[in-house]
Amino acid sequence: MRNDHVTLRSTAVFDLLAPRTPAVPVKVELRYDTRDPYAVVAAFRTGRAGWVDWVFSRDLLADGLIAEAGDGDVRIRPAMDDPEVVVIELSSPSGHAVFEASAQELADFLDRTYDVVVPGNEHLWVDVDEALTHLISTDLT
Repeated sequence: MRNDHVTLRSTAVFDLLAPRTPAVPVKVELRYDTRDPYAVVAAFRTGRAGWVDWVFSRDLLADGLIAEAGDGDVRIRPAMDDPEVVVIELSSPSGHAVFEASAQELADFLDRTYDVVVPGNEHLWVDVDEALTHLISTDLT
């Protein structure tokens, strides 16, 4: 399976929420790569500066579609007032952002990842030797 590398991409628009201002639409590219089968990437378009990538677990995304999930820098939960919307909160030393996204778009993306790597089979896609080589070479630089 490790040689059957697949990358999935999906484009969405999330609404950036801020107090006392209208929501701002932000282009987001969702990615799933079988070389890192436990993770998904949400790349946020930041204007001229390019893209900011947030990497979090595929399980966190799945859990957040049905109930509040996440204890750290990424939290995901269904919106209280609209079951069609998911709230995504991102926190870092440089700030905090809250987005609303379509629950259906996120579920569709997640389903596509499951078509490629069945939940529970992620370990079959991990190349431990390659990961160790990468870690060792990173430590030496």
